[in-house]
Amino acid sequence: MNNNQKQEVKVLNCDPSAIGLFGLAMVTLVASSQKLGLTDGTSFVVPWAIFLGGFAQLFACINDSKRQNVFGTTAFGGYAFFWFGVATSWMIKSGVFGEGMAAGVDPRQLGVAFLGYLIFSVFMTFGAAETHKVLFIIFIFIDLLFLGLTLSSFGIMEHATHTLAAYSELAIAIFSFYGSAAAVLNPHFGRVFLPVGKPLGIFKKAA
Repeated sequence: MNNNQKQEVKVLNCDPSAIGLFGLAMVTLVASSQKLGLTDGTSFVVPWAIFLGGFAQLFACINDSKRQNVFGTTAFGGYAFFWFGVATSWMIKSGVFGEGMAAGVDPRQLGVAFLGYLIFSVFMTFGAAETHKVLFIIFIFIDLLFLGLTLSSFGIMEHATHTLAAYSELAIAIFSFYGSAAAVLNPHFGRVFLPVGKPLGIFKKAA
């Protein structure tokens, strides 16, 4: 008698978008306060960039990967590493890694990075359109944020584009808080407590 039996164990992961969106909301709220002139400097923005913008979204990325969600994995992972990069850039500029590196800072290189993320965000916006409307709105404001950051980094209409980036970042925070709350409360209550809107339905292939 053969007692060898093959067993398959399926591990179910909950949707990590709530913690990912919360991380995005927190870091953009704190960062926008500096851009809007409500606070000064970036020293106390760095921890939120690393732990909320970086690690919280990286956690969401890894767990979305386990759920085979390519869009969520790429979005949360891409922006997690963005915040790690930005936090490191701020630390370089402030001299954490030595005067030599601080002296070699060229803001235009950061502008090139912002341009790359603008390209990334634009094509991810199409994916967000087929997720739900709140996420789509968040990505629209992310596009505007990177547009403002890119142009201001190159000194193009610097005041206007900096202002565009500041208010876009604040809007990202507001809608991300809402999206995070919806991702927590809707499944918790077993009903639509906070509506997020249906996908646009114009890009995805019909089932």
